[in-house]
Amino acid sequence: MDEKRLQVTEDQVRAALANVQDPDHGKDIVALGRVHGLVLRDGNVGFTIEVEAERGPALEGLRKEAEEKVMALPGVVSVTAVLTAERPAGSARSPGAGPGPAAQEPVAPGAGGREHAEALLPDVTHIVAVASGKGGVGKSTVAVNLAIALSQRGHGVGIMDADIYGPSMPTMLGIHDEPEIADVDGERKIIPLERHGLKVMSLGFLQPEDDPVIWRGPLVMRAVKQFLRDVDWRGCEVLVIDLPPGTGDAQLTLTQSAPIDGAIIVTTPQDVALIDARKGLHMFEEVDVPVLGIIENMSGYTCPECGHEAHIFRSGGGKRTADELGIPLLGGVPIDPSVAESGDAGTPVVLADPDSVVAAAFQNIADAVEEILKKG
Repeated sequence: MDEKRLQVTEDQVRAALANVQDPDHGKDIVALGRVHGLVLRDGNVGFTIEVEAERGPALEGLRKEAEEKVMALPGVVSVTAVLTAERPAGSARSPGAGPGPAAQEPVAPGAGGREHAEALLPDVTHIVAVASGKGGVGKSTVAVNLAIALSQRGHGVGIMDADIYGPSMPTMLGIHDEPEIADVDGERKIIPLERHGLKVMSLGFLQPEDDPVIWRGPLVMRAVKQFLRDVDWRGCEVLVIDLPPGTGDAQLTLTQSAPIDGAIIVTTPQDVALIDARKGLHMFEEVDVPVLGIIENMSGYTCPECGHEAHIFRSGGGKRTADELGIPLLGGVPIDPSVAESGDAGTPVVLADPDSVVAAAFQNIADAVEEILKKG
């Protein structure tokens, strides 16, 4: 491990933040008691700055200054500062918020909705989230193959690996480098890595592969917001976001931080997976994010020797669920060992075996998604 990363201490961070003045109060943010939730991990620093809710939009410059002061410390790799406001007791709470008389909620640095997204992501026209109600259904495989298929249609595509606890894009895309931080139009930005025509950002680029991420909700929220706000996504017309499985902090933060055009839910034909898919759909409904459709992964297996088709995990579950919920079935992806092999080798199957049945399935899904996005 880089020894420089071990040199950063909480005292050093607080000393740096003591140089950041609150413009309306004439004191620094440490003296005013505005700095909370300070976390240091291998040179990655995260903290919140508590401000009055009505001042949030005007204090984006203060937030950036705080990040810059800490980033200048030796050994700091990344900094995530989030403006927060204390929500009064008894006020409405976001779905899934924990108990207690008060909670911290992020303050957006500007107007909400699409206007806010245009300020953060000026080139991004469409944001598509790929989700699943449970793990192990091939969500990340679908996300990366869909992203590549869309890029093959002439779109500039970025993929954001928001699966904080199990980032898989480094392996699936064969990327083992660390992103650089550079000045972009006067702002410090993380430069996404590029592979197979995609711009890619993942927490997996910032930590050892075997190092587990053990983060509580607020840190997850900060990481997701930083990937939206501080990564240079210029040139990306479509941003595909690979969400962690389930219905937790990352999904809620994302839907509150960017106007997602729609979510795609990945499931398998088993009843238990379909139940979780329904939970995912209801979560997106609660936060007013449209669901573009369902993808049934592992929908069948065709023997390469005799051509016999077997439905190992039953069949038709995705179609029945889509019909019951009134959303499209975007397609089914058959079981094929080449999908896992190509993903482990860093070249997704739509590139590694473009003439295969499974690659054709992903291409058909990309056609369906592209058509939905065109209709707005």
